[in-house]
Amino acid sequence: MAAMKPRTGDGPLEVEREARSIVLRIPVDGGGRLVLEMNDEEISALREALEGVER
Repeated sequence: MAAMKPRTGDGPLEVEREARSIVLRIPVDGGGRLVLEMNDEEISALREALEGVER
């Protein structure tokens, strides 16, 4: 079994669809990433919340 190593570095914002969910990898100030796994309903709620934000 391969060793699990944390990802280092920031990298770009990434969004991937997996079998039953969508995975978001968001760069965070200070380094590293915030990784969120969300289902379709949660993604829809997030989209609606973000559309309501003024620029």
